[in-house]
Amino acid sequence: MTNTLAREIEIGESPQHPVRRVLRRARAWVERHPRIRFAYRLAVGVLGAFVAIVGLILVPLPGPGWLIVFLGIAILGTEFPAAHRVGQWLKRVLAKAVSRWKAWRASRPPRA
Repeated sequence: MTNTLAREIEIGESPQHPVRRVLRRARAWVERHPRIRFAYRLAVGVLGAFVAIVGLILVPLPGPGWLIVFLGIAILGTEFPAAHRVGQWLKRVLAKAVSRWKAWRASRPPRA
């Protein structure tokens, strides 16, 4: 990963990021209302599953099928710990694959 990309990821994951603060306040409000919490979890589950299924349908077609599947898992991971763990595992596997691909590309002789 490049230094600028790593820095941008670090900034985005910072708890002081303005978007994270707004989301934290919204989550606290939802947690105080049990009926809304149930509806919220249901909506997140349905939306995440729908996005992941659409991504799986799009995998054999040209385009960002796997990216959409990963987005669906990320949506589910915001509310469900198992999906969050799967998302973290996928993130590690993809980071390793990208670094191996970059190392392979760097080891190849330049084209003439």
